[in-house]
Amino acid sequence: MEKKNCALATMKDVANVAGVSTATVSRTLMNPDKVSARTRQKVESAVLEVGYYPHNLTKNLRRNESRAILVIVPNISDPFFTEVIRGIEETAAEHGYLVLIGDCKHQQQQEHAFINLLITKRIDGMVLLGSNIPFDVSKEEQKNLPPMVMANEFAPDLELPTVHIDNLTSAFNATYHLQKLGHKRIACITGPETMPLCHYRLQGYIQALHRTGEAIREDYIVRGDFTHESGAELAEILLNLPEPPSAIFCHSDIMAIGAMWQAKKMGLKLPEDLSVIGFDNLNLAQYSDPPLTTVAQPCYEIGYYSILLLLEQLQGRIVSKGSRLLDAELLIRASTCSPKS
Repeated sequence: MEKKNCALATMKDVANVAGVSTATVSRTLMNPDKVSARTRQKVESAVLEVGYYPHNLTKNLRRNESRAILVIVPNISDPFFTEVIRGIEETAAEHGYLVLIGDCKHQQQQEHAFINLLITKRIDGMVLLGSNIPFDVSKEEQKNLPPMVMANEFAPDLELPTVHIDNLTSAFNATYHLQKLGHKRIACITGPETMPLCHYRLQGYIQALHRTGEAIREDYIVRGDFTHESGAELAEILLNLPEPPSAIFCHSDIMAIGAMWQAKKMGLKLPEDLSVIGFDNLNLAQYSDPPLTTVAQPCYEIGYYSILLLLEQLQGRIVSKGSRLLDAELLIRASTCSPKS
């Protein structure tokens, strides 16, 4: 079926594409829990495909009276997102918008709830703090979604205006700092493989080793999940190797603090026996023991600029796709020093 302009699409168009009656479409939109999951999925997909606006909401939409923004967070429990969300909420509030939070990790069964917000046009725009849209839509159907901005992550395939830091260069600088201190045996605790930023941070670590001619040791690269537990467990594995590392670069402060906890538990003295670098510069990093050397991300600014980009689109301006890079800084504290001779 030929794609329709969202102002012209009708409930009958939705019914035709979904292969159901207009009554079923109406029931799905008004009372989604009253229809089967299969029917709801067909109707929701059809609504996105044809760009249907429910008639009773079109007037409000044209007047932009929703005044709500949906922020999709990979994991609301991760303290990194606290300051990013604060930047989003305060900036949105200054412009008269309410922020709704969608937590991907803990609302995995709520895909239809996100879709229902979209197809009933109860939100004006979206900010993605991760690389995944939490519902299955095609490239064509994305055109009928509200304006979207990506923050923190960078996923070129989504072709969205994006605010983030240069993760590769930041990771390179962190690793190079350890090399300048004299470390030869540098391990890396990465984050989840599904997150593009972890690929960039790992690549930065690898490039730093290549620059100084160091061999890439597969046993020195281990994958965590941004929790204290994974940092501790993986540090134990690394430190029990026949030739343990003298330094560890972690893809998050949380994992770095877990790694330091484990090293001290094993009787090591920090940083003399083991140097550790984190990533993010969470508030707790400066209060760890020892205070953590880390890559400082401009978390609040990431949230602030993402909303400004979204507001430009909501005001009808053309916003180019691609990156808006913010500066990151390596903060050197007491968790790193030269290795023992």
